[in-house]
Amino acid sequence: MSQHIFNHHDMEILQELLRKNKKTITCAESCTGGLVASMITKISGSSDIFNGSIVSYSNLIKHRELNVQNSTLENYGAVSIETVNEMLEGVIKKFEANFAIAISGIAGPKGGSTNKPVGTVMIGICDDKAHKIVEVYHFKGSREEVQQQAANRSLKEILKFIQKTLDN
Repeated sequence: MSQHIFNHHDMEILQELLRKNKKTITCAESCTGGLVASMITKISGSSDIFNGSIVSYSNLIKHRELNVQNSTLENYGAVSIETVNEMLEGVIKKFEANFAIAISGIAGPKGGSTNKPVGTVMIGICDDKAHKIVEVYHFKGSREEVQQQAANRSLKEILKFIQKTLDN
């Protein structure tokens, strides 16, 4: 199902667009646990466009490595637009990238609440000129299916964002 969102051919298009424009991408992942980075590095030669990423699964690492403020985590939670916003800012600086993805969510089967049920995922994308989009998604399925859908959706959204940015 999630293959229809973003596939291998789409990844090749994304990487060629970045390579042609001498741009790089990075990501800060929480609930996807490095899945986006893994998908990027499955393509040979991805080191041209990808220096690295971070799996910031715990609040400690979100704070220490990405500069997410403790007050943001306390007031809004790890799964929030505000936290993902700060994750984007932190990761794009940390890896000196041109584009970034940040993801935080509740993959399940445990951890959901009335306000943030299992499958709630915040996906953010940005560029190094402070243009940002952070959206809330509600995915269905098993833990692995939620993670896969979140990873694929984030890559689809960053591809559209980059195409709009670089094609102008």
